[in-house]
Amino acid sequence: MSDVAPASGQRWLTIIGIGEDGPEGLGEEAKRLIATAPAVFGGARHHALAASLITGERLSWQSPFERSVEAIIKRRGTPVVVLASGDPFLYGVGATVSRYVAADEMRTIPAPSAFSLAASRLGWPLQEVATISLHGRPIDLIRPHLHPGRRIIALTSDEKGPGDLAALLAATGFGQSQLTVLEALGGARERQRSAVAADFDLVDIDPLNVCAVNVAAGEGARILPFTAGIEDELFEHDGQITKREIRAMTLSALGPRHGELLWDIGAGSGSIGIEWMLADPSLKAIAVEQSPERAARAARNASAFGVPHLAVVEGMAPDVLKGLPEPDVIFLGGGGSEPGVVDAAIAALKRGGRLVANAVTLEMEAVLLAEHAKRGGFLTRIEISRAQPVGGMSGWRPAMPVTQWRWTKG
Repeated sequence: MSDVAPASGQRWLTIIGIGEDGPEGLGEEAKRLIATAPAVFGGARHHALAASLITGERLSWQSPFERSVEAIIKRRGTPVVVLASGDPFLYGVGATVSRYVAADEMRTIPAPSAFSLAASRLGWPLQEVATISLHGRPIDLIRPHLHPGRRIIALTSDEKGPGDLAALLAATGFGQSQLTVLEALGGARERQRSAVAADFDLVDIDPLNVCAVNVAAGEGARILPFTAGIEDELFEHDGQITKREIRAMTLSALGPRHGELLWDIGAGSGSIGIEWMLADPSLKAIAVEQSPERAARAARNASAFGVPHLAVVEGMAPDVLKGLPEPDVIFLGGGGSEPGVVDAAIAALKRGGRLVANAVTLEMEAVLLAEHAKRGGFLTRIEISRAQPVGGMSGWRPAMPVTQWRWTKG
């Protein structure tokens, strides 16, 4: 499908949020629009909730969803109503439809979101709560939010969601967290029950539910810090990892910005791409790794760090780079001294894009020195020493120095 079509100057599409209380929770204008619409799109539950109002054609969502969007656009210029759950622009249908229909052709009448209803039932100030949708998404996405004392409200996919969430909390050291399941919020079936995650035993859970978590961390809980330079021990690796201090400085040099795509060439454990994605939910990364074993390990690390959408591409650069989405930023950590890799990376980079390359070997350092002489940019020498036992005393043991080249494509 194409992107947003040119505006027609007519508001022909109305997106109406409806809650579990059905017509009782709707205003008079929303009721009138539903009753007079020749076509009403929505899920089976939405149609059932609004059944007493609908007089036009009922059209259920198709799979894939884009087929329904095409059906909506074909009715452009005639009144169409789309029924949605709660707030249509909060993890809702509005976000998808707005990619194809201009804002001045739509009107939206939202209802309270599940997040708002849950927060009001619990007495939690919503601005102080982490809100996340796990509906049709990997449960691992909750991992970066697991901090002691944090409050989280999470949408789930079905009746199995709360149990799966409790199991993840228990497995990662947060088993003493209080997990509250709020079912069918706003309707006659509304129910609220709580359990400690490690002892979760709730049954007969309504498929329409929201989970609220009051996070408590036990000893050894897997807490992911907000700053760059996560402890090496939290990663699964075989020694092929950009060490913590170097990684923190490398992330600083990469300088993540909203919505950017990173290529991590020679990804090893995937640590650079993972920390890049942890910096902001809008960031994307492709981890390129020639070793099948390391590529699989990088994917496991991505899930364990709550960024399961890290794209892991197995193969050898530069050949494997062909056809990948154009990057905003590139990190060269391994394999950069191989013929053609630096040239291919530079060619692929967007104008104004940034490249950061780290060298530990003399061969890679020679490549970076030559590129700096040819193209400019900035060279930095990074040397780290750690205190270690020397006999019965302690002394500084230097790690291998790293030469870093940072360059922006003009």
